[in-house]
Amino acid sequence: MMTRMFVYEYVSGGAMDTRAVPHLLRQGRAMRDAMIADLARIGDVALTCVALPGELPADCHGAHKVSWCARMPGEDTADFVRRQAACHDVSWVVAPESEGALLSLHYVVGDARWLGCDAGAIALATSKRATAQRLAALGVAATRPWSEGDAAEPGRWVVKPDDGAGSVATYAYDGFDAAHAAWLRRLAQGEPVVLEPWVEGEPLSLSLLCGPGGTELLSVNAQRIRVDARGQVHDDGVQINAIERKGSAGRWLADVAECVAAGMPGLRGFVGIDLVWHPGRGPVVIEVNPRVTCAYAGLSAELGRNLACEMLAGHQILAERLVANGAAHGR
Repeated sequence: MMTRMFVYEYVSGGAMDTRAVPHLLRQGRAMRDAMIADLARIGDVALTCVALPGELPADCHGAHKVSWCARMPGEDTADFVRRQAACHDVSWVVAPESEGALLSLHYVVGDARWLGCDAGAIALATSKRATAQRLAALGVAATRPWSEGDAAEPGRWVVKPDDGAGSVATYAYDGFDAAHAAWLRRLAQGEPVVLEPWVEGEPLSLSLLCGPGGTELLSVNAQRIRVDARGQVHDDGVQINAIERKGSAGRWLADVAECVAAGMPGLRGFVGIDLVWHPGRGPVVIEVNPRVTCAYAGLSAELGRNLACEMLAGHQILAERLVANGAAHGR
């Protein structure tokens, strides 16, 4: 029996104008193509994916198994994803948390067809303030969003969207007063932003595989974070599997991953954690990404595994059949 899968990556699927930020389109396509490449290696899976008008099909193993689709004229993102999800068995969606995009797409797809984190985990991770508060309550070192009446420590501060993803619309300031003024301006404009001390140290990310059997730290990745002359923060890419997981740092980070997953029930499938290794505090969690991240691209090959097959094997509806198929076709 063929399993019909719909793969939708928000940026490469045309849900946002990327003319001013072409790197986001490159990142989106890299994630999408990596997902397709893994799925195409699994037997009895028929894929439908989204491409922009005029885009050449992805050049990946098994790409001949992929059907390409596009939204109808005037069709918005939610209606398009709802229509495609209704005629597929499983939908694997990647979208930013910004403005509730990922959560809203979860609702239109529905629990039964959704591959990944549940709505509760997505909702919690969407708010950087709520995530930081949850982790602090668990004893996990995390960012410390500022509230009126809190002390203002010296040093650099950062203002960023509470529901942001990565470094989008994130600015660093040399002192509290300048950051506080920017925070107030953006709040007055209706932006949901947080103000917090900048965490000095080595930027890293963790790639996790979460499922019924527990949480596995797949890789520790190095992030290339840059602050330009205007204070805008940029994400210049990621080096996957940069730190050995079996070393002392890797074991510490595996413990952090376990604590985060235990404290955020509903994390399922591929999950990312952005953090900074502070010279005094150790690993400090910046945000949790309840979805595929840029680190997915190339990770299956790096690890010698088919991560998509393993995600599907943990999906309640398809577990038994895909475990058997994956053993024969997925590696």
